[in-house]
Amino acid sequence: HLRSAQDFVNVGDEIEAVILTLDREERKMSLGIKQLTPDPWTDITTKYPVGSKHSGIVRNFTNFGVFVELEEGIDGLIYISDLSWTKKVKHPSEFTNVGDTLEVIVLELDVEGRKLSLGHKQTTENPWDKYEDDFGVGSKHTAAITEIVDKGATITFNEDIVAFVPQRHMEKEDGTKLKKGEEAEFQIIEFSKDFKRVVASHMVIHREEEAKNVRAAQKKQSEQVEKPTLGDANAKLQELKDKMDGKK
Repeated sequence: HLRSAQDFVNVGDEIEAVILTLDREERKMSLGIKQLTPDPWTDITTKYPVGSKHSGIVRNFTNFGVFVELEEGIDGLIYISDLSWTKKVKHPSEFTNVGDTLEVIVLELDVEGRKLSLGHKQTTENPWDKYEDDFGVGSKHTAAITEIVDKGATITFNEDIVAFVPQRHMEKEDGTKLKKGEEAEFQIIEFSKDFKRVVASHMVIHREEEAKNVRAAQKKQSEQVEKPTLGDANAKLQELKDKMDGKK
């Protein structure tokens, strides 16, 4: 990628070139140097098919991604969203440096447009696939309140998962709210792998326990009402005996 001819040749250099066009009337001709070597894009679909894995060198940054050179004349773009499964990268320079070597996967190939779309995070498994099982809706975990934020708080389960606790779900059994640094049990009430969003609740833990206690008490009371006592049974037997004696 040349910004000017001076990046490639200097005045006075002797070069070899191919004649591309010739205009006798205007006494002009255009020359080419790259035509002396094979076009690396000629067999691009064979060398870099979609899904293939390669190593490349970071050549340049943009606000939206990283340009990686696979070989001289062939480079591709890694969009910032394809750098990491877990890290929220604001600028590529936070993740890598010019000159670094990165493993990449070919995601898209546009032969006519001479464009390659690459991905780096795709070279490893998505840890959120496992988190989807470990932190699924309904699962319970113990953690401490990390920060009090607007409309709630955050809790850190591991280096990748920071869950949000809505304010009303911070309520403890005694009616007070959890404070920063306070450890408690939480239940996952929302999990989104695509948006990397996890929402947890402490309130549902004790509300669920209260509901269980209420159901248990109701069941016990119902059983006591329906279950006849020994005295009731004896009275009914005596009543039946009296009726039978009366018939005699």
